[in-house]
Amino acid sequence: MKIQEKITLFFVIIATTGLILVNGAIFYFVSSFTFEDFFKRLEARVNLSAEINVHPDSRSEAYQHVRSRYLEKLDNEQDYVSKMDSGTQNTFKKPLPLPDKFYNEIIGTGKARYNEGNHFYAGSFFKTEQGNYIVIVAAEDPYGFKELEQLKKVLLIVFAISILLTYIAGKIFSYYTIKPVRSIIRSVKKISADNLNSRLTEVKGKDEIAELVLTFNNMLTRLETSFETQNNFVSNASHELRTPLTIITSEAELLLTNGNLSPTNGETVKTILSEAEKLVNILSSLLGMAQSGFNGKKQNWERIRMDELILTVADHVKKIEPKSILDVNFSNLPENESLLYTEGNANLLQLAVSNIILNACKYSNNNPVTISVGSENGRILIVVSDIGIGIPMDEQQHIFEPFFRASNTGDFEGHGIGLPLTLNIIRLHKGSIGIRSEEQVGTEIQIMLPVDSN
Repeated sequence: MKIQEKITLFFVIIATTGLILVNGAIFYFVSSFTFEDFFKRLEARVNLSAEINVHPDSRSEAYQHVRSRYLEKLDNEQDYVSKMDSGTQNTFKKPLPLPDKFYNEIIGTGKARYNEGNHFYAGSFFKTEQGNYIVIVAAEDPYGFKELEQLKKVLLIVFAISILLTYIAGKIFSYYTIKPVRSIIRSVKKISADNLNSRLTEVKGKDEIAELVLTFNNMLTRLETSFETQNNFVSNASHELRTPLTIITSEAELLLTNGNLSPTNGETVKTILSEAEKLVNILSSLLGMAQSGFNGKKQNWERIRMDELILTVADHVKKIEPKSILDVNFSNLPENESLLYTEGNANLLQLAVSNIILNACKYSNNNPVTISVGSENGRILIVVSDIGIGIPMDEQQHIFEPFFRASNTGDFEGHGIGLPLTLNIIRLHKGSIGIRSEEQVGTEIQIMLPVDSN
């Protein structure tokens, strides 16, 4: 879930919670006020009923006149007067089948209230010279309940409309909140190794967005410095390091051609020459790894047909390893020749594929190596398989780490640089490498490359 959606959801949840609490409080207080008002009206009628029925005198008719003339008649209004027995304490005939708690509260506190749904009851205790009485007035309040039902409907409608408006407000709020972040994302996506000198537009203020922009710009400055340092190394290391190695190699070859060396000294010079040549190879591979880390647009990219490149690489391997046996299989080529083209640097791709084929020849003691080219799921598929020593299962995850060599390669020369360099080159071309291997059975390496969209 995107941050904008999370903010909107969080906004709606907070607003919904607040609306539920507010609407609940409104309904609670309105219903409490409605019930309280109706009970007070009942209690006023209880007092009038007591004046009329418990204290009969000359004023009874006046109270009766006031009640009938000035007080509205409540729905199903009924008066109940019950005299308590004088001989037995708190004994009386219950005028209505109401809970004992209601009657006990009347006797204990002097008054009580009770309701069942829309039926309301108010009662009071009166003590006179003629005896003790309990007066109860019962009535219904349909209008109050209708008002509460109407209020409930209004609150639900207002709640639904408020949630909708809150959602819209949340979307607008989250959109403008995340807008600076989206702008940063768009700007960052445009920055690559070709334009590391670009910077994000600074934001005024001291908020988190301004701090994020400043952090990105500082990071880009560090990356630009790092890439420039690497670029300078690639540009200068070849000349600076190859020159002394060339001199050492030339001098060693000159000593060997003179023929004036003793056998012991001759072997020593041969060792120097061999190690110097190894050092040249290591240097070339290291420079290739550094070079393959750059953006491809600096590498003279072109449209490459991969079956032709495989043939070129096979000829190159034959010259390096004359004893190698290569079986180039083109039986899986797609009918559409455009699916064999990719975009990249031909020299780097030749280096990557030749590293894999040379490894297959070396670690299989020049047993037959099969190379096939095809198309799968809209991508170019190159498969190199051998019948060699294989790679231990627990070491396969490390073979693309620089300078790592499997435990069963002690009898073979190598430096652990070829496969890491190959992986860098394939990644540079937006491809991938897969491997399947079993000890003493062989190894299969699959290279997937994107088809050129042009």
